[in-house]
Amino acid sequence: MYVISNRILVRSLSSIVSIHNKQWRPKSGSVCVANHTTPVDVVMLSMDNCYSLIGQRHGGFLGIFQRALARASPHIWFERSEARDRHAVAKRLKEHVSNPENPPILIFPEGTCINNTSVMQFKKGSFEVGSVIYPVAIKYDPRFGDAFWNSSKYSMLQYLYMMMTSWAIVCDVWYLPPMTQRENESAIDFANRVKSVIAKQGGLVDLMWDGQLKRIKAKKEWKERQQEEFSKRLKSE
Repeated sequence: MYVISNRILVRSLSSIVSIHNKQWRPKSGSVCVANHTTPVDVVMLSMDNCYSLIGQRHGGFLGIFQRALARASPHIWFERSEARDRHAVAKRLKEHVSNPENPPILIFPEGTCINNTSVMQFKKGSFEVGSVIYPVAIKYDPRFGDAFWNSSKYSMLQYLYMMMTSWAIVCDVWYLPPMTQRENESAIDFANRVKSVIAKQGGLVDLMWDGQLKRIKAKKEWKERQQEEFSKRLKSE
């Protein structure tokens, strides 16, 4: 029923979704990570497989949607205060993946929607669970409709109206071979390795920047680091 409902939603958005490499479809009791362009990413992936979601509780229309999802599949929703507690999040994740009957948990490690031209910094939390990671690359064709949700500019309902009135939402989804953390590999290095694989498959630019920079000012040390790198290039030239 969960998959069928999402297929109906895909059709309502005039979406054309091509799924590649189905032999690597995420399995139960694992973690699936993907690049993030729009909340509709969840629908595009869920038309082919059943997932559990993790995220912060919302109000309004998105909150209604979250509660409806919770009736169809086991999901992990956090209150705002609880979501800031990394240990609590990690504990809930480990409890979920330790049960082989639970659907794979779908995580977008960028933590925000990116405009589908690049893959930004992956947060390390989902890579500290010790589970098998199934990477997924998602790429939209902007010639038919822009799938990117600029949440600073459009509300969820405005965005959905734009999606439903676009010519079409054309999307390619690539399942990639499962990956595990190497011996002596840190969670950050593992996250970067997975990010690189996703970026390469999706034809996206692999960037180290935090996607939240679109909302906050860059830290002073980040600016100084880039200035230092730029000065090195000038000296070498």
